Amino acid sequence: MADPATYRPAPGEIPDSPGVYRFRDEHGRVIYVGKAKSLRSRLSSYFQDLSGLHQRTQQMVTTAASVQWTVVGTEVEALALEYSWIKEFDPRFNVKYRDDKSYPYLAVTLADEFPRIQVMRGAKRKGTRYFGPYAHAWAIRETVDLLLRVFPVRTCSAGVFKRAHQQGRPCLLGYIDKCSAPCVGRISPDDHQQLARDFCDFMAGDTAKFTRRLTARMKEAASELDYERAARLRDDIATLERATEKNAVVLADGTDADIFALAGDELEAAVQVFHVRDGRIRGQRGWVVEKVEDITDAELVEHLLQQIYGSEAAAGDGGAGSSAVPREVLVPVLPPDVDQVQAWLSGLRGSRVSVRIPQRGDKRELAATVHRNAEHALVLHRTRRAGDLTTRSQALQEIQEALDLPSAPLRIECYDVSHNQGTYQSASMVVFEDGLARKSEYRLFTIRGPEGQGARDDTAAMHEVITRRFRRYLADRADARDLELGGGEDEDGVPLRSGPIDEVTGKPARFAYPPNLIVVDGGPPQVAAAAAAMTELGIDDVALVGLAKRLEEVWLPGEEYPVILQRSSEGLYLLQRLRDEAHRFAITAHRKRRSKGMTTSVLDGVPGLGPARQAALLRHFGSVKRLRAASVEEIASVQGMGDRTAAAVVAALASPGVAADPVPESAGMLDA
Repeated sequence: MADPATYRPAPGEIPDSPGVYRFRDEHGRVIYVGKAKSLRSRLSSYFQDLSGLHQRTQQMVTTAASVQWTVVGTEVEALALEYSWIKEFDPRFNVKYRDDKSYPYLAVTLADEFPRIQVMRGAKRKGTRYFGPYAHAWAIRETVDLLLRVFPVRTCSAGVFKRAHQQGRPCLLGYIDKCSAPCVGRISPDDHQQLARDFCDFMAGDTAKFTRRLTARMKEAASELDYERAARLRDDIATLERATEKNAVVLADGTDADIFALAGDELEAAVQVFHVRDGRIRGQRGWVVEKVEDITDAELVEHLLQQIYGSEAAAGDGGAGSSAVPREVLVPVLPPDVDQVQAWLSGLRGSRVSVRIPQRGDKRELAATVHRNAEHALVLHRTRRAGDLTTRSQALQEIQEALDLPSAPLRIECYDVSHNQGTYQSASMVVFEDGLARKSEYRLFTIRGPEGQGARDDTAAMHEVITRRFRRYLADRADARDLELGGGEDEDGVPLRSGPIDEVTGKPARFAYPPNLIVVDGGPPQVAAAAAAMTELGIDDVALVGLAKRLEEVWLPGEEYPVILQRSSEGLYLLQRLRDEAHRFAITAHRKRRSKGMTTSVLDGVPGLGPARQAALLRHFGSVKRLRAASVEEIASVQGMGDRTAAAVVAALASPGVAADPVPESAGMLDA
């Protein structure tokens, strides 16, 4: 535990102006990002007597080892920069917003030549217009099925579209007039784009113009005695009305607003939002907030708006920038800097945005409904998560006690080696932090081995992997000393430095942070190999164990007998999950390498003919059979080929024993 006084800046060094600050731990990892009207006043509050700080703030300042800041011109700039840094560094002590479930969206891929309507979840993509979120995917599909009669935009996948284009025959939806069949040229790209934009306008709430347009066309058809077309248009109007009626009007004045509500305590809170467009509820969404910092409801609302609308703006919405931010944002508590938040949101929308608390009428009643939803969501979350949080903490505590560690292993790395009788050797490194998988930190290793000595056994491969991992860590740590932080000097007069940062991407290096515990898949031999690698590199502050598969024994380096954890132990279960995840990750990489290695070609081994030239030849001639019939001059005419290489290709294909169709290696391989 660090003493904040060891890295406290002198009061005169901190500017009295708006800015954003970052606390870093001893490894250079950013653990907290904040903004302030006055950096001097805000940062001074962190370095008071620890007894006067909130418990979580105490933990943050004692975990940190340095602090740095960036001065900006206005508080609006500070708001934007704070959001950017939170997204980049994912600090562990900042508020975490986690969806209480995965919500589906209705998406229209306007960036495509022929836009597609589909249901999407997860991160948003540029060039795609989104509607929702919706509570259920079936609700989206039901609405889309109704509207395809009027707006026959394609809904098929890229593979189905390509196959229909090649065959010159549309799918079933094209035959029943629920798709305009752009795959076979029934509609031009511009007309199909316009059709997709009309669909988006209707979904955005501009429904009246389409009803008026169809009504005028129906009357025109009736006046021309074309009753068949008039009947079809009448049915289309009824379809639009049914789709419109699915969303009841909740605000009669046609308001565009997002209504937020909070329910929680000092540890966590549930957030709910209703998206109201044109007076109708177009979607609902919820988050669960883990309060890992001391924060008021007003500050929580500010962070919430920052995270939600900042991510919407970063993702883009296919040219509908104003749809992500509505004209009104109704909140339960005003943020501390409401004028700055309104200015920031107005900049994102391109017009004025009002942030306020509803006081009376329909909006207040709707806000009360949203609050009831937040309360129900919090109860459901606590029911689902209580056991999960408890068991994770229990598992880490059991591992700490069983291995006699000084603290709970918050970061655990597990390694496994996979191969096929010594070939295509691959190794994996999976990372669990706070008992949960952190997949962005996973790494793969291709086992190299000594040149000219063939494949390595499991212990030699494990030694190589551990050596490479910690050699990179030591190199990153050494490189960090050459990177200026710009935040003053330590007590010895040495400039403070940043953490291990990749010079190309500007982000933390791949092996920047050491684990608290290393787990290897195997028994004493694998553990001894890993321990030897760490000893050679001078790594003596990282715990090491091995988990043997047969009896699930936990082996420590140099110990004659294993540590036996009870079968029902949460600690053993966590180690098993680590081992199984490392095995899955390693064997996936191994199989990918093996499948590539099994792919052979009659052109392999031709001097001067690499993969790129092979692909160029097959693209030009279409098949090996046609290539075999080509002359040297025809082959030399392919871009990138020369006369000498062309002659070598002809000679290779004409040599006896070359089969027309190469046969891959047989199956029957063992995965280790």
